[in-house]
Amino acid sequence: MDSLSEANTHFALDLFQQFKLSKKNDNIFYSPLSIASALAMTYLGAKENTALEIGKVLHLNEATHNTRGRTTTDHVEKLGNVHHQFQKLLTELKKPTDAYELNIANKFYGENKFPFLQEYMDNVKKFYLASVESVDFQKAAEETRKKINSWVESQTNGKIKDLLPENSLESTVLVLVNAVYFKGLWDKKFDKKYTVEEKFWLNKDTSKPVQMMKQSSVFNFTSLEDVQAKILEMPYKGKDLSMMLLLPNEVDGLQKLEDQLTAEKLAEWTSSQNMSDRWVDLYLPRFKVEDDYDLKATLQALGMLDAFNTQRANFSGMTGSLDLAVSKALHKSFVEVTEEGTEATASTDVNAGYTSLPTYHFRCDHPFLFFIKHNKTNCILFLGRVSSP
Repeated sequence: MDSLSEANTHFALDLFQQFKLSKKNDNIFYSPLSIASALAMTYLGAKENTALEIGKVLHLNEATHNTRGRTTTDHVEKLGNVHHQFQKLLTELKKPTDAYELNIANKFYGENKFPFLQEYMDNVKKFYLASVESVDFQKAAEETRKKINSWVESQTNGKIKDLLPENSLESTVLVLVNAVYFKGLWDKKFDKKYTVEEKFWLNKDTSKPVQMMKQSSVFNFTSLEDVQAKILEMPYKGKDLSMMLLLPNEVDGLQKLEDQLTAEKLAEWTSSQNMSDRWVDLYLPRFKVEDDYDLKATLQALGMLDAFNTQRANFSGMTGSLDLAVSKALHKSFVEVTEEGTEATASTDVNAGYTSLPTYHFRCDHPFLFFIKHNKTNCILFLGRVSSP
């Protein structure tokens, strides 16, 4: 699975570089894994150059390398490998847990004059734990829109409403809907009595009041002298998932950090060789980010062109027809970060010996980056930027 998580990290940062062009100083939040798994569902039904472009955008050529750098020559075997890796990861993430709520909701809606092949529907269900549905975009666009919005709302605990605005499905034949909801409980909770109003600096001259949470505890931490930033890991209950916080030292230092952010650097910065347990005074604002993206232009900018072109798209593995192209690809995500965590348990007890060690400070009172990862596979589930909590 390492190869898939590496491919996913590359894709995650490709998306980030695109999103920050259109969201100069705004908050950003999305699920690269969720988007990648939705696109991999298109990959499953794509042929020829359409498939090559999707595979390249998703860095799936990296995910099909065997040991010692040899690549699998058999195309079917390569594809099977990728889809099996997704199946393994998504199954792992869907396991019931009281530690967090995570729902990745992917679905294809296709014009019913292009019925989906049974084999394709079976494989989408098998590998991606998802479904495809034939609908009448031509005669019942508004009813279909409401149906899709209702499905997304039901899949995201009612947090994501109205994914598709009115009249957004005209001249549509294939829509890829992708929504994700996440809420986690901290392994080490913040005590609400220490949460106070403090300033969050949007830039050197402007601040806004926020509810700043505080705790002093042992965290996996590192200071990066070369990029003038710090990284801290906050595990969620059960420690299957962690949030990694990337904080520039300076109020206006985020641009420099973002410019140097690559998949290789991120792996190096957050490696076990680089991070270690430290006693840290952590200040983190409460924040809630809801974000939505029309992915078409972003994916085209990354090189996925044929999929959206009615003349060139080849999704014959989906419907057996060559007249099908993706009309829309939409992504919406929601995250909420509060004090909530487990009640005091053995995992929250701290060895008193740490108090004699130096105390490090990690004060998120200016723009920072964060990502939420699945620890067993090192796969980035979410990536975000908090410019204004």
